[in-house]
Amino acid sequence: MNVTSLPIGETLNQKERASEWPEWLERFVDIYKKLGTDNLSLLSSIYHEDMIFVDPLHQVEGLSNLHKYFEGLYVNLIQCDFVIHDVIVSGEQAAIYWHMAYRHPKLNNGEEVLVSGTSRIIAKDNKVIYHRDYLDVGTMLYEQLPVIGRVIKWIKTKAAN
Repeated sequence: MNVTSLPIGETLNQKERASEWPEWLERFVDIYKKLGTDNLSLLSSIYHEDMIFVDPLHQVEGLSNLHKYFEGLYVNLIQCDFVIHDVIVSGEQAAIYWHMAYRHPKLNNGEEVLVSGTSRIIAKDNKVIYHRDYLDVGTMLYEQLPVIGRVIKWIKTKAAN
């Protein structure tokens, strides 16, 4: 089993990455760095037609359903940016460690929310067929709601002490 861990940063240039990563992974990382409401058509260049996408709130099957799901996610966002800071790849699988910064007018008073997460992706036919996101839904969503957010933050503080 060949496992490669490559941090993404100023010291790792595009040429070095390309020599270590499979084409599907290189394309996936590049597209997620620029994905937005105006270019969701790029999803078809990285996802297999029969793909499965799982996050803590949903499971989506099929590329057309994924496109609809992303349209719904992005419709009210003011901003959504991903910074991928580490990738571990082994054959047709990869673990991607990322930070997401987003702004939504109804969450956190429209201020930026930062969420860290990890994605497990599996490729087939040079495209991603399975994508599962692991992240703290409390940080991403529940803590950003006016009343329930204060309660969840209080519970987290009490649990930590």
